[in-house]
Amino acid sequence: MQHKQSAVLLSLCGFIALAVAMGIGRFAFTPLLPMMQTDAGLGLAEGGWLASANYLGYLVGALAAGVLACTPATLLRAGLLLVVVTTALMGITDNWSSWLVWRFIAGFASACVLVGTASLCLSRLAALGQSQRAGLVFAGVGCGIAVAGLLCMGLGLAQVRSSHAWLMLGLLALLGMWLARPLWNQGAAAPASACANQSSRLTAANYWKLVMCYGLFGFGYILPATFLPAQARMLVQDPAIFGLAWPLFGLAAAASTLLASRLFAAWPRRRFWAVCQLVMAAGVLLPVIWSGMAAILIAALCVGGTFMIITMLGMQEAQAAGGAKAKQLMAALTAAFAAGQLLGPIFFSLSHTWFNTDLDFALILATVGLIAGSLWLLLPDPPAKPAAHNTGTAA
Repeated sequence: MQHKQSAVLLSLCGFIALAVAMGIGRFAFTPLLPMMQTDAGLGLAEGGWLASANYLGYLVGALAAGVLACTPATLLRAGLLLVVVTTALMGITDNWSSWLVWRFIAGFASACVLVGTASLCLSRLAALGQSQRAGLVFAGVGCGIAVAGLLCMGLGLAQVRSSHAWLMLGLLALLGMWLARPLWNQGAAAPASACANQSSRLTAANYWKLVMCYGLFGFGYILPATFLPAQARMLVQDPAIFGLAWPLFGLAAAASTLLASRLFAAWPRRRFWAVCQLVMAAGVLLPVIWSGMAAILIAALCVGGTFMIITMLGMQEAQAAGGAKAKQLMAALTAAFAAGQLLGPIFFSLSHTWFNTDLDFALILATVGLIAGSLWLLLPDPPAKPAAHNTGTAA
């Protein structure tokens, strides 16, 4: 009973930490952009640079989390504090160059929180025999997106200025940080993970296999995540739909991890990961071969309903495979995803400029990458000498 209560507390604290880091630190800018365009005069190009700064910060943060000699608890605590501060600074300052810095730092901090939270929660839940509760932890991302989206929609309808909205989100992030504090409380850390003392058997080839597959996932995910709303906007003119689209996307992502952790707990992780990526690939390809709002909605369901499941499975696989170096493997996967996320839009922009290709070409390439990653995951791991970075045991 005590183990169950500890698992529930850990899951809820992890849920809140990821809701703050992702729902606010990473993704609150999406629903706030229209408000900033209206009252702060932010242009689309400037908004794009702010989003890119956050993506770049996420990549740098993931790389730093893997090499810094920080405990997961330190990464988590410092990351949440930076999310709180930079969110508030978005409302206090009023110039684009400052916003660029704050969004970069927020992305950096979000990656640190993801790695720290996953490292702490997944290892402790495994030690408690409650690994199925990981679905609740990762549901925090979707719920954070939904709460931030609904709050911004309500504030926008009430004609509240975007600067005040940022400050309110900063207060919400501060509350979340306070509620998540048991994650770095020493009393909650008693059940240490058995994985931390495992000997290393993960080979260099298998290490890079996981990293590359996760990077292909990031590349394949970001293109529809970026351009499906624009495709839908060409078919539906009602702005109310777009106001609800972001919160609904978040709720779908949250529900997917909760359902997956319960219904498919017995599936091998890599097989389930591969299946989810194939479903995502179908969603990415669908608007290419079928034009219409129905195709856009089905595609959004395929992509939105799998991206957080794959995130959860990737972090679980890293925790199980990484042993004492699980944090470093989680950071490497997160960095690979961030790199793929950065390369996707850049590839589309360059191919469109240089070769006059359309979005369909980029979506087809993303589909190929997702399918290739799925097939690669299903292949048996090749035998090789253990990796120099001592990354642990492959599950």
